Amino acid sequence: MVIKVYISGISGNKEVKKRQQRVLLILDSKNVKYEVIDIAEPGAEEAKDFMQNKCTSLGGTISDPNPRHPLPPQIFNDDIYCGDYDLFDMANEIDEMEKFLKIEAADTAENISNAEIKLKNGEVTPDEKEAPKDEENELVTEENEVSNEKESEEKLDEEQVRGNEELIETENSQENTKAVDEPTEDEESKDETTESVESNVKGETKDENVAGAGDEHVENEKEEDEKADNE
Repeated sequence: MVIKVYISGISGNKEVKKRQQRVLLILDSKNVKYEVIDIAEPGAEEAKDFMQNKCTSLGGTISDPNPRHPLPPQIFNDDIYCGDYDLFDMANEIDEMEKFLKIEAADTAENISNAEIKLKNGEVTPDEKEAPKDEENELVTEENEVSNEKESEEKLDEEQVRGNEELIETENSQENTKAVDEPTEDEESKDETTESVESNVKGETKDENVAGAGDEHVENEKEEDEKADNE
């Protein structure tokens, strides 16, 4: 099915000329294939009559809101009437061009793909164009995974090193604490010497007390003997 746009190449109405140009520009931008039929050309009387008889919208303009005959541009899909400029413009505004032109969306997509995907030596299929992108995406994904694995390994190594350092610090701290709590050999020897001196001092004091007590007893006996002699 072919989209047909009926125009007038010699119309004196400026608004009609602008509308015709805009319709063709929009169809080109959407990569819609179409056929232009100029009803003003010689020998196009049959096409002109066909358009005027099939059109249900007059395509009125500001300067001619109620024309006697339908004004171009008028759009057909083969022999099926689609609408005038106002209906075309509305369909474009609400993004329902496929519905207005009575074509499937797949047809438009196929036309777009065929128009865009070209190389110097000929055309290529959409799959051939998308394949490199898929491979590139896969490579990027693999690189990201490798990078993430390396980062995880580095983090794990850092955690292990940090754990070992903390363990060593803990052991050293425990050894230092133990060393402070336990007395050294010098301190033990000093304690033993102190105990020995204290023991000797106590023994000498006891001996002095005993000796003093004996001398006092002897003197008391001498005094008693002297008293007895005097009596």
